[in-house]
Amino acid sequence: ERSDMVMKIKFLILFSIGSAAGFVAPFARKASNIALQAATEKTGIRVAEELIKSLFVDEQCYSTESGATAFGEACAFDIVYEDCFEPQPIVGKTPVTEHMLGKVAAKKGKGSVRVDKISDGSTSAGFTWTWTAGNEEGLRGTTFILLNDQGEIQYVREIPEPIYKPGDLTLEILKAITEGEEAKPPKEYEPQTPTSACEIVDYLFNIVQGSSVDESMRMFDDSIMYRDFNYENIMKGKEEVRKFIEDFNFPGIEFRTQRIDDGVDSCCFTWEVVIGDSPDTIKGISFYELNTETRKVSYVRDIPESAIKPPFLGTLARDFRPGLGVFQGVPLGSRPGGM
Repeated sequence: ERSDMVMKIKFLILFSIGSAAGFVAPFARKASNIALQAATEKTGIRVAEELIKSLFVDEQCYSTESGATAFGEACAFDIVYEDCFEPQPIVGKTPVTEHMLGKVAAKKGKGSVRVDKISDGSTSAGFTWTWTAGNEEGLRGTTFILLNDQGEIQYVREIPEPIYKPGDLTLEILKAITEGEEAKPPKEYEPQTPTSACEIVDYLFNIVQGSSVDESMRMFDDSIMYRDFNYENIMKGKEEVRKFIEDFNFPGIEFRTQRIDDGVDSCCFTWEVVIGDSPDTIKGISFYELNTETRKVSYVRDIPESAIKPPFLGTLARDFRPGLGVFQGVPLGSRPGGM
C-alpha cells in the first residue's frame, strides 16, 4: 500500500529533496578519468570547464543551429543524454545532435540561454543556466557533463526548475508516507576539514550524513545562499539552512549520490532519492560553490526531476513563451548569478 501511495504522490508533486544532510545513504563515486586528470595537472586547463565555456557560452549550442551541431561533434558515439524534461534518455551521437537541434527549433528564434555558474571540473563539470529574451529572464536549470578518456562528452544530465513549487507540502507528504520507518543508527566518522568543493561534497554525503547536523553545518559559510527548487524563495544564512536540513531529517528517505565532478572552487553532482520501499527513484542534480576565502559552501542549487515527463506546466510555458520557458519572466539581471 505504501508503495502505491508513493507512486500516486509522485504524480502530484515535484520532489526536491536536495542535500538535507540527515539522509542516510551509501555513496557511489565514479572512477576518475586518469588521462584527463594528467592533462589538467600538466597544463593547468580544466578540460570539462573549458569545453562548457566553448559550447554553451561561445557557440550558444542551446539556441543556435551551428552551436547544436558543434555540441554533437563533441559527443562520444555512445553518449547518454538524460534530459529530464523528456520521458527517456537520448542515446547515441546522431540522436543527441538531432535533440539539440530540436531544442534550438523549439525556441523559434526567440531568446538565448545564459550560463550563470560553471564548476571548475576537468573530467566532469556542471553549470547553472537561465533562459533570457529581450529585457526579461525566465527558466533556470542545471546541467552536468562527464567526459570519456578521449575528452568526448560521454554523459549528460540536465534538469530545468519546476514551474510549480509545492513548498512545505512536499515535507508533509514525505512524513506521511514514511511514517513508521525505523531510524538507522548514526554512522561513526572521523571529523575532517576538506577544502575543495568535490571533497566537501564527498565528506557531506559519504561520511557525515545521517550522523551529525552540527558537523554538516560546519561546512557551510555564514553567508550561505541555498536555492532548493521545491520552494519559491531562496534560503539565506545558516539558521534557515539548518532548519531545512533538520526538517528533512527523518527515516524512510535514502539519498544516493551518483556522479560528482572534480571541481575545486565549485562542484556539480547528480543524485537519486529512494522514498520508503518504492521501486522507483527520483533523480536530481546539485551545484555547490565555495567562498574562496573561507573554503566553505556559500551557494547551493538543488533541482529534482519532474514525476511526469514532459511536465504539463513546463510544456505549456515553453509553448506560450518559447524564449523564456515560463509564463511570467522577471527583469533581466534581477537575479544575480541566476539565483
